Amino acid sequence: MFITIEGPEGSGKTTAVDYAVNKLLEMNYQIVRTREPGGTPIAEQIRNVILDKSNIAMDKRTEALLYAASRRQHLVEKIWPALKEGKIVICDRYLDSSLAYQGGARELGIDNVLNVNLFATEGTFPDLTLLFDLDPEIGLERIKANADREVNRLDLEKLEFHKKVRNTFLELAKRYPERYVIIDASKDRWAVAEATLNAILARL
Repeated sequence: MFITIEGPEGSGKTTAVDYAVNKLLEMNYQIVRTREPGGTPIAEQIRNVILDKSNIAMDKRTEALLYAASRRQHLVEKIWPALKEGKIVICDRYLDSSLAYQGGARELGIDNVLNVNLFATEGTFPDLTLLFDLDPEIGLERIKANADREVNRLDLEKLEFHKKVRNTFLELAKRYPERYVIIDASKDRWAVAEATLNAILARL
């Protein structure tokens, strides 16, 4: 099974997924946990280019294409082999992030960005997508309060950008209801963690 974790910045995905993965491992499920952009050496190098705070001159189409290139390499080297071995892949961000950030917030168009990614992924969609939904103002405040968190180029965008990201994710949840489960990320972190685990177990 291929499970992806989506949501705006500061939505608490990491804590919840840590909890869920540990519980699933205790139940003897074989889990491969990974992230995007990145997940393999070449894909991580592309990640460094995309998220480097000094790359302010990056064109938005270049950004979308780099994400798709990183995603392709990640699939080839890590995700597809793990799925072939019958493992559960849990990936922090995937194709929907490109649709929300570049398609929606960068205003390149959801379908334009989708077409690029259909080519890159050969039409590989997740079986389950958990959307950690949160008001972006709360998410950005959480980022400021967390001194240990990496701050990347996208974190520095204006509030309006992050609102567009959230709205596009909610639009995607309506477009793909068969694979989307919305998690209320405004709740207590352990309530969010339990909801995450339960959503995965229900689909398994």
